[in-house]
Amino acid sequence: MDSKPQFDNLTINPQTQAWHQRIHGEDKHRRHDHRTPFQRDRARILHSAAFRRLQAKTQVLGIGMNDFYRTRLTHSLEVSQIGTGITAQLKRKYPQLKPVLDSNSLIESLCLAHDIGHPPFGHGGEVALNYMMRSHGGFEGNGQTFRILTKLEPYTPNWGMNLTRRTLLGILKYPAHYSALVVPQRHPEVSNFRQLKPANWLSVKGVFDDDKASLDWVLANLTYKDRQAFISSAQEGTNPNYPHLKPLHKSLDCSIMELADDIAYAVHDLEDAIVMGIVNQNQWQHSVVEKLQQINEPWLKQEIATIGIKLFSNEHHLRKDAIGTLVNGFVTAIEIIEKSEFEDILLKYNAKLDSDFAKALDVLKAFVYRFVIRKPEIQMLEFKGQQIVMELFEAFACDPERLLPENTRCRWQQANANNDNAMRVIADYISGMTDEFASKLHQQLFGTKNMGLIDISQER
Repeated sequence: MDSKPQFDNLTINPQTQAWHQRIHGEDKHRRHDHRTPFQRDRARILHSAAFRRLQAKTQVLGIGMNDFYRTRLTHSLEVSQIGTGITAQLKRKYPQLKPVLDSNSLIESLCLAHDIGHPPFGHGGEVALNYMMRSHGGFEGNGQTFRILTKLEPYTPNWGMNLTRRTLLGILKYPAHYSALVVPQRHPEVSNFRQLKPANWLSVKGVFDDDKASLDWVLANLTYKDRQAFISSAQEGTNPNYPHLKPLHKSLDCSIMELADDIAYAVHDLEDAIVMGIVNQNQWQHSVVEKLQQINEPWLKQEIATIGIKLFSNEHHLRKDAIGTLVNGFVTAIEIIEKSEFEDILLKYNAKLDSDFAKALDVLKAFVYRFVIRKPEIQMLEFKGQQIVMELFEAFACDPERLLPENTRCRWQQANANNDNAMRVIADYISGMTDEFASKLHQQLFGTKNMGLIDISQER
């Protein structure tokens, strides 16, 4: 049950050694290194290959359409800035929580890393991999993020970036494993990839069963009661078209990161669409202004008319001012709620947007979805990326020892010999590709032009 926070029992110290622990103990005594554990986590994420690849992965608009709009990398940087802004506001509103929210590096780490598991070509790539992995544990971007952090990124031999337990807790938007959430679908398998409809193959939002041991380690610091409540799930009430169960809870740190992500998505992707002429002021007036005027919030009623004028102005500084005003409005409308079913502070408290501003954010997200994401030209690019990913997967799966690059082939052989999920190795390889690399590799395998070898520098 959610309620206003009382802060009458802050007996559990979130800065205890258990939350600083790493799954593989470290004994690094570097010269004059006085960084905190969370500062080290942030550095590992920033310097990772998985983070760098975000510069060439689709956010909303396809890579190469324009040199202005956001990629997943610039989006992640903006989410990080908004996340630290939210944290600063919460510490001012709730000084009792300052010890809990002491580290900006922690929130920055979560925001910088939140998208590193997303495959090439955005949602199209995710649906494609989920379909190809339908009999092998599925695929979902957030689950892949957790997998990269805990296993794949080669900072350590077998433990990924070997981040602190609290950082990994904060990245878990969906803290339950696949088999506890999946509802088997009755949709028939398609006879041709061209016939695949994304709505029939929505991903299970959770951690892959292959990574259950890592999830168990992250949650091992919780009491049994907290752990069972934290991994609980239910049918999603807000989206009747989503067929699977969905986890009900997230940590305090994760709730801040998710709000920052939602704000960046709704506001900054809107800015890209306006600059590129994808949406116009008439659409804004009918689909946003008229709905926001129905919300009984004084600031929204006062600002929304002038915000629209500035957003569609030819003066760039006015548009930037409007974007900044919107972001500030959302960031300053976030509050803390208390979840009485939990004991641990990191689960007991969550950041949540004020109800009126939450409605406003939903209006903006719906506007971006309707007029940008669902635009036929964008969907055509997504469809094309979806086909590329499925055809690459089919090729590698049919003869992995022949077609996979050496390092990936060795991983596949080891997984196959140990009766592990060898198909997960193929999903790992493809999901780590940038849009351009996947396109070039597809051309190399199936095209009739450019028969020379491509650069294989993306080997992992």
